[in-house]
Amino acid sequence: MTKYVLKRLLHGAFSIVVVILIVMVLVYGLMDRNLVFAKDGGYTKQSNNTKTIYMYQKWEEFGYLDYFSYPDYLNMLVKDGEIDEETRTAAVTLGRAEDGSDDSEVTAKYVAQFNDYCKKNGMTVVRLPAVLSRGRLAKGGQQYLFAHKDYSVLMRLWNYFKGLIFIDNIHYVPEENDIGERKLTFTLYDPLYNPTDKDGNFINDEKVFSPAIIGNGTKNKYLVYFDGKFPYIHQNLATIHLGTSFTVNQGVDVYDTMNRNQGAWVQSLITYPTGLQEMSADNLHTATYIAGSRETSTLLSDRFTDDYTNTTANLSSMSRIGYSFVIGIISTILVYILGLPIGVLMARYKEGILDKVGTVYIMFISAVPSLAYIFIFKGIGRAIGLPSLFDMENPSWLMYILPIVSLALPSIASMMKWMRRYMIDQMNSDYVKFARSGGMSETEIFFKHVMKVSAIPIIQGIPGSLLFAMTGALITERVYLVPGAGGLLMDAINMYDNSVIVGVTLFYAVLSVLSLILGDVLMAMVDPRISFTEKAR
Repeated sequence: MTKYVLKRLLHGAFSIVVVILIVMVLVYGLMDRNLVFAKDGGYTKQSNNTKTIYMYQKWEEFGYLDYFSYPDYLNMLVKDGEIDEETRTAAVTLGRAEDGSDDSEVTAKYVAQFNDYCKKNGMTVVRLPAVLSRGRLAKGGQQYLFAHKDYSVLMRLWNYFKGLIFIDNIHYVPEENDIGERKLTFTLYDPLYNPTDKDGNFINDEKVFSPAIIGNGTKNKYLVYFDGKFPYIHQNLATIHLGTSFTVNQGVDVYDTMNRNQGAWVQSLITYPTGLQEMSADNLHTATYIAGSRETSTLLSDRFTDDYTNTTANLSSMSRIGYSFVIGIISTILVYILGLPIGVLMARYKEGILDKVGTVYIMFISAVPSLAYIFIFKGIGRAIGLPSLFDMENPSWLMYILPIVSLALPSIASMMKWMRRYMIDQMNSDYVKFARSGGMSETEIFFKHVMKVSAIPIIQGIPGSLLFAMTGALITERVYLVPGAGGLLMDAINMYDNSVIVGVTLFYAVLSVLSLILGDVLMAMVDPRISFTEKAR
């Protein structure tokens, strides 16, 4: 079985890469890239040359191309020590003519070098002449010189998977930044729970056992830490980056968008590294490095002893995946608890009252559009006093009832239908006839053989049902305003957020591969007739 699982994992990984490649071709190659500005308020405020530059800079952010400006080239020369700052200042000013005929001697020299450098790297050089109005520079008409190069699909794919997992390390902070000794420190007493004085002595009489690994020179200050919140052990050592959102949740990675808590700030008494205590929602365990942050803010310098000052807030509600998973997993449990036994009884007492009533229910659920019966359940629930909309500010377990019911009822009907069908098919099999001829009773045949064999395809789908509970349900979550993950992909498509589209697709693809493999393994464990061992020929 181990060999089979490894083989399926390799095939699954290849399938995931192919799926992401196809999606990248669709969103980056076949879709008009100008659509990314459809809901961009900043784009409409630009004019003339600044509008063109804005477009190319945004296309670079969205992953379409590599943008390289003439000032960037001069800054690179300064950094490499090829020119000094005075030369850069003299060369950076371009003439207004498109052919560069009015460039100064020093500017012309470095413009020529810029052109050669970009052409050697396969980039297209673009020079935008000044736009004049009545002899004066028009709004947004400043002259520009830049180069660009579209990313190939394979390069984009490589860059995406290369940056998929980030391993934090003590060399994250640039070497030129003076941060002291770069190191990882393991402690059994987290200083956030056990503050110390200037001499390193604990201030509190009783120490709180709270192991942690703290970094200096890393991106995250806390790489591993313990707290009283599920799952209690947290880590920032290895983080997943599915792609930065530009419109759905601007500036936030897709993985964080799905997993970060939501809702209102939750304040508590916080003791900052400097010893300052105040009511705050800052989660100091999420602190990341921002160079020079304390020097530019008195607020930060009063609270922090180093430049690990960027924190997220403690919020009151679950993440998108959290809400979707709670609703999805409860509805899945209901499906198996109710759908399976009812389907078995329908098959056992075929043409009976239960079978006829169950068949009517299955036909109703199958015939009525999902949106219609969701609104029917919503109306009935509102009439009997159940919350019909989610409220993160005033949460109640009652608000989960209607979404769970709406999500579970159609799946229960599907489970009833297939379990009934599988069992009736098995009851007409040859081995059943042979068992009858051997003197076995109908009850023994039904429960010892028919039900066991019929359950095998149902069992294969259990891992998929559990895993896909995290993806949410688009229609159900929209109707009840559930802040889950169900509508994330649709929002990304509507807002042309390519990074989110690719990231969510990868998430779905990984779940699909895992559910198929786990389903096969579970089916082999239940059915002794199935073996993954290759027979010798």
